[in-house]
Amino acid sequence: MGKMNWLVINYNLPTEPSRYRVAAWRALKKLGALNIQQSMWVLPYSIDNYSALQRIDQDIEANDGEALIMKSTFFEDKYEERIIALFNNMRNEEYMEYINECDKYLKELKKEISIKKFTFAELEEEEEELHKLISWYKKIKDRDIFNSSEGKLAEERTQQIEKNLKYK
Repeated sequence: MGKMNWLVINYNLPTEPSRYRVAAWRALKKLGALNIQQSMWVLPYSIDNYSALQRIDQDIEANDGEALIMKSTFFEDKYEERIIALFNNMRNEEYMEYINECDKYLKELKKEISIKKFTFAELEEEEEELHKLISWYKKIKDRDIFNSSEGKLAEERTQQIEKNLKYK
């Protein structure tokens, strides 16, 4: 029997207007849920996740849809391990996209340092970009429940961009 409790939400919404389906999809993605079937999503059980799913359920029902939220376990560890691997794959993809943006940012910083472009406006722009990157990193990290393999590299890259901006 699986070791964890899971939350499962399954919902139906009318096909038109599509913005309600898109809103539900975006809310679930933002929460870090895993889409395992057409409108079936899975999350590790927690009070916070359950509360978030209840809010999504209210939005679905307010838009002429219906949802079911279930607490469940997997019959065998192999199923749970498969789901955890899928969660980690999702986070790794997010981390890799983040790391690529950090690399672009570092390249830009190094270019500006080499040409000694140290205007106040430029510094403000770079700090703003740094804050966006760090905010993005924190969102991914919050969803990284199972400590995916790219998390450490993303953390190192975050420290590297912070350090590089301080020396500018």
